[in-house]
Amino acid sequence: MSDRIPMTRTGYDKIKADLDYLQNVELPKVLEGLAAARAEGDLSENAEYHGRRESHAMLEARIGAIRDKLSRAVLVDPSQFPKDEVSFGCTVVVKDLDFGDEEEFTLVGAGEEDYDTGKILITSPLAQGLSGKRVGERVEIPVPQGKVRFEILKIGPPD
Repeated sequence: MSDRIPMTRTGYDKIKADLDYLQNVELPKVLEGLAAARAEGDLSENAEYHGRRESHAMLEARIGAIRDKLSRAVLVDPSQFPKDEVSFGCTVVVKDLDFGDEEEFTLVGAGEEDYDTGKILITSPLAQGLSGKRVGERVEIPVPQGKVRFEILKIGPPD
């Protein structure tokens, strides 16, 4: 996987802080619990030991995934993008042409996504389908449930 992951300095710092917490707080706790469970004797029948080993493996996998994400990060400055088209860092208001309601999305990088508040990853199919479009344009974007059709109503800075 050599795909670059666009993110702002804020997103990068948030992911880096998560990694530091996992490595310096969570991992020592898990290793301590694993050692304590190992000291209890017969490992073949020690359910606590096997559970701790599984927790350790899952934590190591999570740490590895975060390290990979940070290694592929490309820091992006959203202020360098055009203001009159949908691009990284902007907020776009669209009208759903099938249901008639308005939706607002902010296109963000890794570490800043929050789907409950409309902050979607710039690498998502929805954001990719909106990217480069201007106010008044209509777009049809394939999604897993079929297709969504939007009209771009407004493009602005992030809220």
